[in-house]
Amino acid sequence: MTSPVVKIRNLEKHYGRTQVVDIPQLDIEPGRIVGLIGPNGAGKTSTIRCLLGLSQFKGQLEVLGLNPYTDRSKLLKDVAFIADTAVLPKWINTQQLLDYMAKVHPNFNIEKAKRFLSQTNIRPTAKVKTLSKGMMTQLHLALVIAIEAKLLLLDEPTLGLDIIYRQQFYEQLLNDFFEEDRTIIITTHQVEEIETILTDLIFINQGSVVLNVAMDDIASRFVELTVSSDNYQQAKALNPIRERSNLGNTIFTFEDTDPQLLTNLGRMNTPSLSNLFIAKCAQDSAKGVQS
Repeated sequence: MTSPVVKIRNLEKHYGRTQVVDIPQLDIEPGRIVGLIGPNGAGKTSTIRCLLGLSQFKGQLEVLGLNPYTDRSKLLKDVAFIADTAVLPKWINTQQLLDYMAKVHPNFNIEKAKRFLSQTNIRPTAKVKTLSKGMMTQLHLALVIAIEAKLLLLDEPTLGLDIIYRQQFYEQLLNDFFEEDRTIIITTHQVEEIETILTDLIFINQGSVVLNVAMDDIASRFVELTVSSDNYQQAKALNPIRERSNLGNTIFTFEDTDPQLLTNLGRMNTPSLSNLFIAKCAQDSAKGVQS
């Protein structure tokens, strides 16, 4: 039995008196591509910082079997990271950057980075300050995929990129980095653009996990039901987690509800990830108000 890449038990993170992370239990297994989705201020980046050993925390947190805060230098040999803003020296050129990485990182494969960059418009002599946002992201991706890492953390990696660069980024990520023994965790607001590559989905709201589900299980657990006014009360009585109006009809979102109870009330379909995200966050916020 393989050990989880990430193991969390009673993880808490505070900034002063404000609690920004509160996760009682979470395991992420090897070889998964996990989407960590949440609104602004939900605790996504704070959680990533804990995983990287950049923040102290309360509770138990293991990444690749190590405490990321006390064993950070050892951990970073097997973990790679891309943030929403790639912080690279403006004065350095591409070749100098590759040479530097080869000297300081024991698991950096410079030939792999060169092969990746040969498929882009980034010249070896190009300085970082001359690169566009998209080219900067490509350069950062080249550095990361050339590290023989077991875990890759991506925090809003395509923020500010146009749709072409975003699609290319994820295609290159899958083709050049992902393998069965590697794990990727992605935080993003662009949930629709990553849903086809994810194996698992985690929604986080107000620092807590409100949904942790395999992508293959979404269709069996969640249903959207579009009903007319004639069936409104009957559907409402089945305790949907969200209700919204559309073109004179009502659309309910149900979780773990017997589809046989819904089949004669209206049209059923699987909710999009964005609609599911809104439904679960609204449900969680409503619980907070009631308590």
